Amino acid sequence: MEAAKKGGGVKLAILAVVAIASVAALYVIGTKVFKPADAPQPAAVSAGAAGYAALAVGHMKRLTTESAGKPGPSLAFVDGAGKTLTLADFKGKPVLVNLWATWCAPCKKEMPTLAALQKQYEGRLQVVALSIDTASATDAAKAFIAENAPLAFYQDATMKIPFAFSPPAQGFPTTILYDANGVEQARLVAEADWNAPEAHKVVAKLLGE
Repeated sequence: MEAAKKGGGVKLAILAVVAIASVAALYVIGTKVFKPADAPQPAAVSAGAAGYAALAVGHMKRLTTESAGKPGPSLAFVDGAGKTLTLADFKGKPVLVNLWATWCAPCKKEMPTLAALQKQYEGRLQVVALSIDTASATDAAKAFIAENAPLAFYQDATMKIPFAFSPPAQGFPTTILYDANGVEQARLVAEADWNAPEAHKVVAKLLGE
């Protein structure tokens, strides 16, 4: 009987250790995916990347260039009419891709500033506000974007595209800047005021102004 009690105690102790380890692992994963931190700049960057690094101040303080020079993903998504597109369809002008969702409060908070940015640079910069909401939230996502004209609606209901970027998106919102050739120049993970003076300086550099 005493041995059985001891055996039971050992099993409970093992289960407790496993449970604690599992919770710790989930916490680490959660913080990496949903709680973006300021990412360090690489030790050596190109002249163009260094230019963006110098603009990482104020509302743009989380702007990074560690993945600059990489092309956008080829994974398809749809527009408001259900037409299939890829980022390659936007080549010819600089593009600002913003990954967002209706369940992401910081995403919704910054959206009006992206709308103001699109309005100011209409015809010169394309803001692609790409919803990663599932199909059940499509109507809500469309309604929200409609409140933030002149932004257009785009959606990846499979939620695969955040993982198709190189490196994958580390949180939401994530905003990635591409030049007219579809090459990444910089990205920012976390909410930002995209209508702030600091943001306009970043866009001016993207436009070559």
